[in-house]
Amino acid sequence: MINDDPLWYRDAIFYEMNVKSFFDSNNDGIGDINGVRMKMDYIKDLGVDCIWLLPFYKSPMRDDGYDISDYYSIQPEYGTIDEFRMLLKEAHENGIRVIADLVLNHCSDQNPWFREAISDINSPKRNWFVWSDTDTKYSGARIIFVDTETSNWAWEPRTKQYYWHRFYSHQPDLNYDNPEVREEIKRVMRYWLDMGIDGFRCDAVPYLFEREGTNCENLPETHMYFKEIRKMIDEHYPGRILLAEANQWPTDAKQYFGNMDEFHMAFNFPLMPRIFIALAKEDYFPITNIIAQTLPIPEKCDWGIFLRNHDELTLEMVTDEERDIMYSEYAKHPKMRLNLGIRRRLAPLVDNDRATLELLHALIFSLPGSPILYYGDEIGMGDNIFLGDRNGVRTPMQWSYDRNAGFSRADTEQLYSPPITNPNFHYESINVESEMRLQTSLLHWVRKMIRVRQKFAKVFGRGDITFLEHNNRKVLSYIRSYEGVNMLCIFNLSRKPTYLELTLGNFSGYTPVEIITGVPFPKIGQLPYFFTLHPRSFFWLNLEQREEGAGS
Repeated sequence: MINDDPLWYRDAIFYEMNVKSFFDSNNDGIGDINGVRMKMDYIKDLGVDCIWLLPFYKSPMRDDGYDISDYYSIQPEYGTIDEFRMLLKEAHENGIRVIADLVLNHCSDQNPWFREAISDINSPKRNWFVWSDTDTKYSGARIIFVDTETSNWAWEPRTKQYYWHRFYSHQPDLNYDNPEVREEIKRVMRYWLDMGIDGFRCDAVPYLFEREGTNCENLPETHMYFKEIRKMIDEHYPGRILLAEANQWPTDAKQYFGNMDEFHMAFNFPLMPRIFIALAKEDYFPITNIIAQTLPIPEKCDWGIFLRNHDELTLEMVTDEERDIMYSEYAKHPKMRLNLGIRRRLAPLVDNDRATLELLHALIFSLPGSPILYYGDEIGMGDNIFLGDRNGVRTPMQWSYDRNAGFSRADTEQLYSPPITNPNFHYESINVESEMRLQTSLLHWVRKMIRVRQKFAKVFGRGDITFLEHNNRKVLSYIRSYEGVNMLCIFNLSRKPTYLELTLGNFSGYTPVEIITGVPFPKIGQLPYFFTLHPRSFFWLNLEQREEGAGS
């Protein structure tokens, strides 16, 4: 059953999935809610604590559900409200929470709110959106989807005005200066919270309000509105969380925690690309530098840390030099790039190198924050860069070597997307069934690491971090500390073997114990402590005070 710790999210591992991509229970070629229910044992066995569901609301699906046409219903192909209630019930019975993606900034142009707004310039819904007689207002706002949009304004011929959109032109922005809109979004939230959802991943939170002379991001009005929402959550839905998608520089991203009165969590977008930059440069500085900027944060707040997700690996919040490094190292083919990012899954991003995959998972499992896994990355799924938009990283989950990767028994032509058949990542070899049978598989390794992390969830989830000084820039090392537990974490970012010399005099007399195997290392003294590291290898060592003669 669900534990009642109000800070549960600080110790949790999240699992992101798209309902349509996970499992098809009725053989129509599209994953559904009952399909997720049928795979609940797999999710529980993986060891994650919370499922994050991508948008499942009714939608014309021009942006994979991020264009919502009805906030109170479910996409018919995915199932029914009653089936969703059953999913929540079964997840909770298995000790797993469920949070839902909620698109706050905009809706679909097929939403009845917008259809009514364009039917008549005097419509009561007209002021639910942002209109202008010209397309020159708010010129300081950047265009986010630079590959497809040339303006943040779109012409509406019926009422002969422009409407404002920060994303696709078929996604008109809601007008949060209108109190009716603000109250309606709260009502949407209450609807799903009353149903039992454990919180929301709130999409595109920096862009809710517009003001002339600004970049229309991170405005004070935005923060004030989220304080209202948080107050509602705390008073009526304790234990539920808000997770902010705010792709911003650290100073701005940290503001969404407020004084513990806005978001419980926020994605650590600044960290994610710098992990890959550090690998490319074989230098720990990009990681230590950005973490110094993202900490400290309020005591009861937490970062969500991740390697990949359903979007492109965004490079908006890096320098031009860093972006060039990322493109050169990880996106050599033009099709791998999208907007200001890279549309690749984790395994192909690192050429399916097992040591690198293990290193990266060990990093996000031990850095400050709650790890978020993207469905399929636990088995090393590949991608298809020749599918449009970001669809190449949203292909069917690969369950077996049967047809359609075991995802569906429909005819292959019926599938919403073809499964991966690239020889290096073919579903006949990269699938859950095969990897469950192979004890050395990536899936077994990830499951094991999740269980190890859960034993030390408090120190990894809530502990302080101290970076250790030494002379080898190829090795990242730090100590996580919490309530007397001290975990030494060491990572060789290089493709070559290397060594590390650490001064650990503060822990003289302690015994480092490798926590995956329980093997003790020699006791620490006053002299420098040496480590030898294989390429892209790591250690997690619990610094224990042991009695003389204590065994492993």
